Amino acid sequence: MAGRRRVIEALTADPALTELRHSLVTYYGDPARDAAMDAFYADFVHPGDLVFDVGAHVGDRLASFRRLGARVVAVEPQPLCARVLRTLYGDDHQVTLLEAACAARAAPVRLHVNSANPTVSTVSPQFIAAAADAAGWAHETWDAEIGVAGTTLDHLVATYGTPAFVKIDVEGFEEAVLAGLTRPLPALSFEFTTIARDLALRCLDRATRLGFTGFSVALGDQMSLALPRRLPAAEVAAYLAALPYEVNSGDVYCTAPGG
Repeated sequence: MAGRRRVIEALTADPALTELRHSLVTYYGDPARDAAMDAFYADFVHPGDLVFDVGAHVGDRLASFRRLGARVVAVEPQPLCARVLRTLYGDDHQVTLLEAACAARAAPVRLHVNSANPTVSTVSPQFIAAAADAAGWAHETWDAEIGVAGTTLDHLVATYGTPAFVKIDVEGFEEAVLAGLTRPLPALSFEFTTIARDLALRCLDRATRLGFTGFSVALGDQMSLALPRRLPAAEVAAYLAALPYEVNSGDVYCTAPGG
């Protein structure tokens, strides 16, 4: 633990990682938050499971999955975030790091980078357009664009095996990620935002077609479900549609029968 703290402190002090300092400080070094996260994900992830972390950012969820004893394939397209992940987890043989973006097809994609707030960097031009006129988003600027490798969930499954759980947090590109999956899985989550509720509803439809039957929601960064775990998609869709705009974001959790 002391060694990990020293690594985090070094990353936080690195001038090249200034834009990630807030994320590193927020997501590492809070034992209470770590414990709540582990307790929450323990319902989905068990020792020996395989987990895909799609949009791993600086790896706080990855850290939780590892504490729970899972093997993890972490997918992250941003070079600075990928550098952090390699520093923190590059010597962990139970972690596979892919500097890439999941998409509908295994082909290169363009990543729109928000240098001041890398958390909301995205492959989705539609997400940027939705943010442009949205209250609370006017200060966000996507000021760079880079090409990144693309892969699919189907390709990851074929390469690494069937995961017990997939976490998808890709800033408005969730529908494309789900389009790259054609086989059933036990459970997954995808992020939603109140600036793009229609996207969340389409993702719910896609998850239903993939065979998921139970759905719930966690709001913001809360490590608890706001609804019973196995509601029908229609009830969760109605709940998302009625959420106050100020909720901003959260995650939809999808489980298959027996998952």
